[in-house]
Amino acid sequence: MDELFIEVGYYQEKKHGQGAAGDVFLSKKTSDGHLISVLSDGLGSGIKAGVLATLTATMAMQFVAEDIPIQRAARIIMKTLPVCKERNISYATFTIVDIDGMNRVRIIEYDNPPYVLIRQSVECEPIKKMLLVHRRGVPKKSPPEPFTNARMYYSAFEALPGDRLIFFSDGIPQSGMGSAPFPLGWGNPAVHSYIQQEIAEKPDISARELAQHLVFRALLHDGYRAFDDITCGVIYFRKPRKLLVLSGPPIDSNRDRELADLFTRFPGKKIVCGGTTATIIGRELGRPVRVCLKDIDPEVPPASSMEGADLVTEGIITLGKVAELLEQGPRFDRFRANAALHLVEFLLDSDHIDFVVGTKINEAHQDPSMPVELEIRRNIVKRIASLLEERYLKKTTIRFI
Repeated sequence: MDELFIEVGYYQEKKHGQGAAGDVFLSKKTSDGHLISVLSDGLGSGIKAGVLATLTATMAMQFVAEDIPIQRAARIIMKTLPVCKERNISYATFTIVDIDGMNRVRIIEYDNPPYVLIRQSVECEPIKKMLLVHRRGVPKKSPPEPFTNARMYYSAFEALPGDRLIFFSDGIPQSGMGSAPFPLGWGNPAVHSYIQQEIAEKPDISARELAQHLVFRALLHDGYRAFDDITCGVIYFRKPRKLLVLSGPPIDSNRDRELADLFTRFPGKKIVCGGTTATIIGRELGRPVRVCLKDIDPEVPPASSMEGADLVTEGIITLGKVAELLEQGPRFDRFRANAALHLVEFLLDSDHIDFVVGTKINEAHQDPSMPVELEIRRNIVKRIASLLEERYLKKTTIRFI
């Protein structure tokens, strides 16, 4: 099998009027090559639901990361979580996805809408095994009554290039409930059709973008005032998308040509961060650099353009803003545009990101009157790379020149 990158993306809108979301989505890569994702929906909404969902998702993540089989992990969670006495249901639902280094996928679901598997742009129906688990706080009865045991569903398969897994909380299929177009809610069949339509219109749509589109459509059905927490996670098995980020002049000007050659030879998208860096590449390749005044923002210097570069930005200030945005999470202001936001979009839409950092000191950044936030370039790049790997599960390399 060709090298595959597993892209994980999610998006979330909390219930209107609540200070915190009651859904939680977690993902991590383990040292033994597993990728684990968990979506949990706490009972109700707000902080209490968020605490219950966080507890559930964290337990699931920790158990599976410690090599406890996913079915056993789910049973432990079910026996641990309390049950609502009034509704006779558990205080949180969950979907746990465990993918090993051979792209073998194991999924277990409890009370969330069923996940969607898209293969070759068509929905596939996975084979699922039903598991019955006695829930804490519910008396055992013989024969068991419908609500005595919890029903979980387990499925396993080997992922192929182009496969997508889409899983979401009930805020998506229940969106629009009570409205004229959707008196009973959007519904799972319509959600599945919408997913296939989005992929048909844009076959290479990223996991993050697909999750956003699904959440935005559900939010539209609710009149942009979410009636419930709305969360969607997407896992996409694809050939890695590569990105080169050049920032800073080489320590020795005799290596300027080497920097330009790295730029021209790279087989992917290319971004230049820094006016001096762009000037060097433009001079070595005979390409002019033009400032773009389209997206003016008082916080971030404007972007520029140069032949062969997908984006040209200012250096330290823009990179510092990028690190700040990555720390905030996936919810960026979609009605705003500046060079830092454009750069973040490129980073999150890429899988393998190579940073080449020049180590020549820019005297302007050593001025003690400059703001403290203007960290040395190499430290900001290390911070960005760490965020991309730990929070967004990207692969990064850093080379100093």
